[in-house]
Amino acid sequence: MNQRRNRACFSKPYADFVARLRVGSGFVMVSAFALFSTPRKESLLIGVPVSLAGLLLRGWAAGHLAKDRSLAATGPYAHVRNPLYLGTAMVAAGFAVASRQWTLAMLFAGIFLFIYLPAIELEEQHLRALFSEYGEYSAHVPPLLPAIGKANAGRFRLDLYVRNKEYQALLGFLAGLAFLVWKAAR
Repeated sequence: MNQRRNRACFSKPYADFVARLRVGSGFVMVSAFALFSTPRKESLLIGVPVSLAGLLLRGWAAGHLAKDRSLAATGPYAHVRNPLYLGTAMVAAGFAVASRQWTLAMLFAGIFLFIYLPAIELEEQHLRALFSEYGEYSAHVPPLLPAIGKANAGRFRLDLYVRNKEYQALLGFLAGLAFLVWKAAR
């Protein structure tokens, strides 16, 4: 197995610290969007489909994820190890485009780089310790840029979607969309 793949980019103390900042960083992003976004119809037509695609990816992933019970390797997990994070990035990128503020895009990029990437490393360490097959899985499935053409679709499970509370992302998306549409109409 590739040794570089197992080497952490962030120190454990730093990753542990910033993992606790994930929820708070979401509130920072929402506040920044509320204050600084200047959406227009055209920016919504470009950004909202990107956000919607990210939301759908998150929902699809949540329907294949039985946290800490089995290694998710079906559905989007057959193509990318972190589809929930990829979906989150897509939702934020789409909203950043819709907001017409490059500073919001830069803020999210910074949050993703310095908070979410270390959190991904922590989760991968946890999965490696929990599931003996994780090493083989991670050797064949990329972390964030999907591998196209992989098989192993599996079955989407609505009960997992609900248990993982992914409907909260849907509600957040709808609230964000409603806010941007309202702000664009003003």
